[in-house]
Amino acid sequence: MAATGLRQRHGLNCKGGRCSCPWEASVYSKADARKIRKTFPTRKLAAEWQESSKPKVRQGAMRAPTAQTFKEASVAWIEGARSGQIRTRSGHPFKPAAIRAYDDALRLRVLPTIGSKRLGDVTRNEVQDLADKLLAGGDAPSTISVALLPIRAIYRRAISRGEVAINPTTGLELPAARGGRDRIASPDECRRLLAALPAGDRPLWATAMFGGLRRGELQALRIEDIDLARGIIHVHRGWDHVEGEITTKSGKDRRVPIAAALRDYLDEHLLGLGWQEGLVFGSTPADPFGTTGTRKRSIRVWKAAKLAPITLHECRHTFASLMIAAGVNAKALSTYMGHSTISITLDRYGHLMPGAEDEAAALLDSYLDRSDTDARLAQIDATGANRGASAEPTPDSPH
Repeated sequence: MAATGLRQRHGLNCKGGRCSCPWEASVYSKADARKIRKTFPTRKLAAEWQESSKPKVRQGAMRAPTAQTFKEASVAWIEGARSGQIRTRSGHPFKPAAIRAYDDALRLRVLPTIGSKRLGDVTRNEVQDLADKLLAGGDAPSTISVALLPIRAIYRRAISRGEVAINPTTGLELPAARGGRDRIASPDECRRLLAALPAGDRPLWATAMFGGLRRGELQALRIEDIDLARGIIHVHRGWDHVEGEITTKSGKDRRVPIAAALRDYLDEHLLGLGWQEGLVFGSTPADPFGTTGTRKRSIRVWKAAKLAPITLHECRHTFASLMIAAGVNAKALSTYMGHSTISITLDRYGHLMPGAEDEAAALLDSYLDRSDTDARLAQIDATGANRGASAEPTPDSPH
């Protein structure tokens, strides 16, 4: 008797017998009140899929393909991200700026092409064609990568919920982004860049260079967050230009040490502020500094002084570089930078850390030399001790 849920689908031109027509396997989903079907080239593969799928269906890990369109799924995903129900892979809420970027990418680049298709019907070739079309239209590789991020996120969630069986974003061939590394200023450059600025702008840029705070964290920094007596900056929050005050990027508070190079700038700035409570770098106690005006003003000054301009984000990378050069270990640096994991720090700044091939070889040689020397000294000591224990006393030697 034929196994339940397995059947061979013969074509119109099939003559029967030992044909090569595909096999269909099905399992019944009680939650969806219908069958989940899939075809395979052989009966064996169909039976294996059926057996492995039955427990998944019972546990709710596999569901019948959804009838919703990609557009409907994307709207639901954006709403879930905004409410905090859908989170990043590390478990943190998506930042407002990231959600807006995803929403813009979907609306402008993705939905016009695949928005009307059913979520389970979008193929890898169609996503690849979308990427190729964006590249041919003049979009930069980084723009294409950002456009595909929400598609990946939507299908990652759909796969985990059993709403689709295949992720069409796997195995894509994407253009490589050829951007160079962010600019990093040397200690002498830092001094010259700060000296060229108006006195009122120096504390902000010094805190970015020697404290490594993100732009939003600088905008949201309050007077009570700076503990000059203990030499610590407490980073509790960030700033979004639409949402206002938000959590830090990692969702965690952190403490950043205040170096002597930064202390004088902060001390003088806090003494000269026209308020005792509120934002450290605000245009008012409640309004953060404007990023565009600050950036333009600084560029104008640095170009006049024949200095290469730097951004607040590049100042953050400069801080990491200076800490590594000073010998700060990766774990401590990860904490000061506010990274959610140390792997992010190593991936981002590992190229700055000691460990070039020649340096690594020299360190190993030095260690082996020390070990060899220690072993020889230990052998000499042991041999000398043995001689002393076994030597016969001479007539003139004391007994």
